[in-house]
Amino acid sequence: MITVVGIGADGMPGLSRNSQDELTRATVVYGSPRQLELLDDSVTPNRREWPSPMLPALPALFDEADGDVHVVASGDPLLHGIGATLIRLFGARRVRVLPHVSSVTLACARMGWTVPDTEVISLVTAPPHTAVRRGGRAIVLSRDAHTPATLARLLNESGRGATELSVLEQLGGPGERRVDGTARDWTTAPPVGIDDLNVIAVAYLPDERRAHALPDDVFAHDGQLTKQSIRAVTLAALGPRPGELLWDVGSGSGSIAIEWSRSAAGCVAVAFERDEQRRDRILSNVTAFGVRVDVRGGAPESLDGAPDPDVIFIGGGVTQPGLLQACFDRLPRGGRLLVNAVTLESEAVVAQWYSKEGGEVRRYQHYQGGAIGGFTGWRPALPVTQWAVTKR
Repeated sequence: MITVVGIGADGMPGLSRNSQDELTRATVVYGSPRQLELLDDSVTPNRREWPSPMLPALPALFDEADGDVHVVASGDPLLHGIGATLIRLFGARRVRVLPHVSSVTLACARMGWTVPDTEVISLVTAPPHTAVRRGGRAIVLSRDAHTPATLARLLNESGRGATELSVLEQLGGPGERRVDGTARDWTTAPPVGIDDLNVIAVAYLPDERRAHALPDDVFAHDGQLTKQSIRAVTLAALGPRPGELLWDVGSGSGSIAIEWSRSAAGCVAVAFERDEQRRDRILSNVTAFGVRVDVRGGAPESLDGAPDPDVIFIGGGVTQPGLLQACFDRLPRGGRLLVNAVTLESEAVVAQWYSKEGGEVRRYQHYQGGAIGGFTGWRPALPVTQWAVTKR
């Protein structure tokens, strides 16, 4: 049995009697140096620091251990912690978790925020831009003392300089401290003396949250963009499900990949784009929306080495020889593929594949009202032919 005991910055005095008893009877305790230092003399001297790198070593580390093994972890080990990792590796029956009050709960208590209405974002291993939002509030788990200033700079660069940040250090311990500021102020004068053990309470301002089918003008683009109305029906046809990975082929501005990654928990995307300037523009949009999109070169040559997709969207380049075949070959059975075609040549490719693989074909055209002299008339956009198929 692996017993994981959560501990706070207040150390042993803050533990429940049950958690104290578990650690006192332990024969070996694993943890980080900081967590092990929180233990007192009642806990075994056989304290072992995690090996580095830790994750690859875990299976052999615990399989070789005799009897029960104890692990000490920060706060709630199931909240972006080692507890979830151990359960994933060894199963829930072999792992027992004794949680402490999490840093998220403590931070919300200090801010007067309700936990269910507050997003939790971990930057312990994720890139800093994934904590950029366009509204709402979040508790951000920092990687180190530099995380608050880095996040402030990214927020300011994405037009969210008014965002309010509170760095909360050593929560629940004798060295607890709070530092308040705004992203704009911290970009030029970041807080000093920040402790590595900190979380950031973020109130994102201005609050401009929208769900899906975002306006075209919120994306940086050169005109190569799936327009808002077509993007809406395209996302509906793609049908994002939590945790799925999308290939956005011929990504242009990255709008489909970004909307996909915002749509459900754990959704991520790989954007393939041949043009270097457009790749830079996709990266800029990805940073501004705080999503996880891996930006690569053009398809089909850049498909090798990319993680296997659950869903593929082809918005450009479908007439390129071998592209559709290469994409279809990488799609798993039951995976979904969607193509938007706007030219006669691309429609011909779609028609050929539709006759061979089946699926559904649709055509969309929308009109925009515009001035004609002193009157208003309809200006048609290019029609879009859409082919959707599930691989058998």
